[in-house]
Order: sequence, then C-alpha cells, then structure tokens
Amino acid sequence: MKNIFILLFTFFSFSGYTQNKLEYLKNNRFDLSSSEFNFPEKKFKIIGFGGYHGSSKIEDVEIELLTSLTKNKSIKYYLPETDYSIAHYLNQYLKTGDTILLKDLVTVYGIRVPQERTIEVYEKWKNLKKLNDKLPKKEKINVVGIDIQVNYKYVSKHILETVKESKSEPKAIKAIRKMVSIDTTSYDLGDLSYAYKILKSFVTDYENNRSLYEKYIIKKTDFKHIISNLNISFDFSNEYRDRDNVMYENYLSLDSVYNFKAQPQFLRMGFSHIEKSREGQDGYPYFFTRLIENKIYDKNKVISIIGYFTDSKVVWDELYDHQGNYAGYTVEEGFGIGDYDKEYFRGIQNLKDAKLSDRTLFRLNKMNSPYLIKEPDLIEVIMKDEKSNGDAVKGMSTFDFLDYALLISNSKESIPIFEMK
Repeated sequence: MKNIFILLFTFFSFSGYTQNKLEYLKNNRFDLSSSEFNFPEKKFKIIGFGGYHGSSKIEDVEIELLTSLTKNKSIKYYLPETDYSIAHYLNQYLKTGDTILLKDLVTVYGIRVPQERTIEVYEKWKNLKKLNDKLPKKEKINVVGIDIQVNYKYVSKHILETVKESKSEPKAIKAIRKMVSIDTTSYDLGDLSYAYKILKSFVTDYENNRSLYEKYIIKKTDFKHIISNLNISFDFSNEYRDRDNVMYENYLSLDSVYNFKAQPQFLRMGFSHIEKSREGQDGYPYFFTRLIENKIYDKNKVISIIGYFTDSKVVWDELYDHQGNYAGYTVEEGFGIGDYDKEYFRGIQNLKDAKLSDRTLFRLNKMNSPYLIKEPDLIEVIMKDEKSNGDAVKGMSTFDFLDYALLISNSKESIPIFEMK
C-alpha cells in the first residue's frame, strides 16, 4: 500500500511539473540584452556555451555572457573550438590588437567548422579584446586550445617560438624555419601537404635524437605538448571519432600547466561537446560527459548552456569555382536551426512562449525544476523525414544534459570572412 502511495505521489508530482513548465520558465528567465543581467551561478569549475553554428547573434550573446562572468571574476581561461597553437596566437592578438593576424586566425581555425569562418566571429574577438583590455592584469582572460590540430600553419610558427635559433640547430628545425619564411606551402592536414612531410620528418628526427634537441628547446612544456598533438594529427583516419578523447586528454595534460581545477574556465564549442551525459547507454561520450564520468569534476560543477534559435538563419555552405576560388555562400532557415517543422527540438515552444527578448536565458537546474523529470525536452530532435535521436534519449531528462537554455530570436546568418572588405 505504501509503495502504491509513493507511485501515485510521484505520478501526480511529475504531472504537475509537466503542466508548469511554462510557469517555471517565466520565473527563471533573464534578459541578456539588459544592462542589469548577472549570471546567476558563481561556484563552478567549467562553464560551456554552444549551439548550432553559423548564426550572427550567438556571437553577441557569447560576449554578453563573458561580460557578466568576468565582472563577477568567475572565469580565468577561455577555451575556444581550436587547437593549442592557434589559441596561442589568439592570445597574441588579445595583447597586440593585430587585426591582420586575427583575420588569418579566424580563416584558419574556421577550416574545421566553416560556419565559424565569419565576419561575426572576427568581430566577436575584437569585442573580446575590448572586454579583456578593461580587466585588471591579474584578471585578464587567457586563451587555451584543447582541440585536435586544425591545420599546420600556426603550429609550425609556434614550434619556432619554443626553440632558440642557432646555426647549429638540427636540419629538421631549419626546414620548418624555411617553410614558414616562404609561407607559400600547403599547411593542410594529411600526407598530401608539404607541411605534413616537413613536420613528420621533424617529429621523427626529434624522437630519434632527443638528447640533441634538448639544448635548443627553450619552452619545454609547449614543445612536448605540440609534439604529442602532431603525432595524433598524423593518424588522421579517425579524426572525428576520437576528437573528444583528444580534447579530454589535452585538458588533463594542460591542467598541470594552467591548474584548471583551481581556475574556472569558459568553453565555447558546438553543443554536442557540452552535453553532460551520453545520449543513451551506448551513446558517444563528448567532452563534458568525459569530465563527469571520469570524476574530474562533480556534475553540479560543470555548467552547460545550450543556445537555441527561432525565426533565424544560418550560413550553410561556402561556394567555390572550378579553380578553387571563393564564389559566395548559401543560407539556410529550415534545417540547421532547430525550430523547423521537419526538424525541431522537443519542447522549444515553451521557450518561445516564455521569452523576454531576442536573447533570453532560462535556468533549468533549480531544485523544483520540471526539467528534472524523465522527458528529454531541448535535447531530443524531432525529425519528420529522417531518424532522430529519440530512441537514444527516451526516458532521459533535460537536466541530464544541460543547465541553461538560451533562446535567440530573429538572428541573421553569419557572413563568411571572405566577404570582408
């Protein structure tokens, strides 16, 4: 009898939660466009923000989040969706304001996700510099890259900063120096590129003659981290399958340098990487999931903010002519948005009904939240013509995956940086 009472109580409690989602959202929403916005949580180890790529307002929203977090002294490190060496030169941009460098950095790190190779991302970094310039020296943001190698241009430059120049330096270093000075080679990943051959020869030579190299290395931590990631890049056959594992291993390795566990970070990536649970028992463990499953951090110290779009557009494809020259781009306002009659997130209508402005943040992780029940709102994608993730996430809750939902409305598509005048 007691068990029946508990079951009935649970059923009616969950039914009440379901009916009150809209009311709950209205009581736990924030207008990011307000000058009074203050991010409601301060005690976390890492906070991640992500969404579908390619829409302009998400870059503005990120700056608004960062403005609040830095005002509260809540973060020390910024982890963008890029590799260690590109991040190193993004730090250089933040110090120098060299916009020629910035444009090239955005162009190169956009190789992985072309929808991020945009004018809006370029402007986001300029705004981040303005924000960083206002911070006291001890509170300035430091950019750290944990992602797999994007291409070989900036890692080649970075290697030369880790070794002292000498007439007697190993020939493999001289070859890198010559390649960088000419700067006309292909820096693409893969064994068809010239840079691959130069760097593969360099790593092999170093591993066979470590004692010879020791007297030339002046930044040992950077040098060894670069070597490790170059070796991973040479085996590019399983790049995407193993990508989050590489991020996780890089994060652990760099913790000894940056003391991440004592210095909270802000991470910006596509939303899959900041999901806090696998999508189903056999689902792939993305980066945040690995941090939690391996007990690097308690789940409540890992904060995930996922951005959702409505009435918006995204840049879709870059177009090229037969000679490989940039020739324009395409735009999508159906697929790739997450609010389309043939592809939409379960429960997104509640966000639309509760929004305050075109950039409304909803806190979902409070103790009385209806998003704790076993319904995968905002994580299940309903697909009309294709198989979705519905079976995988059945019986899971929103709170398994994320803590905040950020609804972005009426956002225009981002514009490829090649359109920049």
